[in-house]
Amino acid sequence: VVDLATLTGACMVALGKKIGGLFGTDDAVAMVAEAAEVAGERLWHLPLPEDYRKQIDSDVADMKNTGESHGGAITASLFLKEFAGDGPWAHLDIAGPARAPETEGYILKGGTGFGVRTIVELARQMAGPVASSQ
Repeated sequence: VVDLATLTGACMVALGKKIGGLFGTDDAVAMVAEAAEVAGERLWHLPLPEDYRKQIDSDVADMKNTGESHGGAITASLFLKEFAGDGPWAHLDIAGPARAPETEGYILKGGTGFGVRTIVELARQMAGPVASSQ
């Protein structure tokens, strides 16, 4: 499972507007990181420390969707992790690179589609070699 979301401004504070945050299980993170590198999209692997999970505990609900003011990208990702199941999972926090403030190279000002090239490359790698139609 791979999800992409403009989840937190906290990730933008940490990584700026050109790098997305990458969270998840080790196996999925490795696959997504490799695909992102091939696709030319910059991601940075961030931790999911279990001791931060208590920040989304709630006295009145199963959990709350925000933690303390610091580490928001981590607690938001831990929230998503609760719904990802037990298999491989990766979350891309694309809040920064989802919109470009100005045109730069092939990236036009506005919505960038960040993450799409990574997902396409991941699917290509998972499909394996395609047999020639000759």
